[in-house]
Amino acid sequence: MKYQTPAAALLLLVPLLALGLFPVLADQTVLVSDPYARAVAPGQPNSALFMQIDNGGDQDRALVGAASPVADVVELHTHHMEDGMMKMRRVEQIDLPAGESVSLQPGGLHVMLIGLKQQLRPGEAVALTLTLDDGSELALTAPVRQILPMGQMHGEH
Repeated sequence: MKYQTPAAALLLLVPLLALGLFPVLADQTVLVSDPYARAVAPGQPNSALFMQIDNGGDQDRALVGAASPVADVVELHTHHMEDGMMKMRRVEQIDLPAGESVSLQPGGLHVMLIGLKQQLRPGEAVALTLTLDDGSELALTAPVRQILPMGQMHGEH
């Protein structure tokens, strides 16, 4: 069996990290996995990013900000029911309770990309930096995926 040095093993992980296929660790307790961005049609000004965030620590944490070079503005958002309609609204932070997992997903919490500087196409990737409540930053790359509108299934035309 052939053994690799830690440096060689780390080099093997770089392509996985670039594709968003390997969890990204911040401060040894907050773990981000399966990040992805919603593909958009030409001329569409906004998109969203989704991911799983696990707080493996024993202290509550919070996601307090995000930035990406593909958008003029990046905000943390949620959906809520208002007057019988589902609407988005900006939130100041996304709580990450100790020992729990938080899903950022379509129809729920998400990172909003406002004022896109480019079209987001499936197969491309989006650079994203997340900021936690202690000031630490987590840099990751999220692949762009085609996401069907809610209520549609793959077999519908």
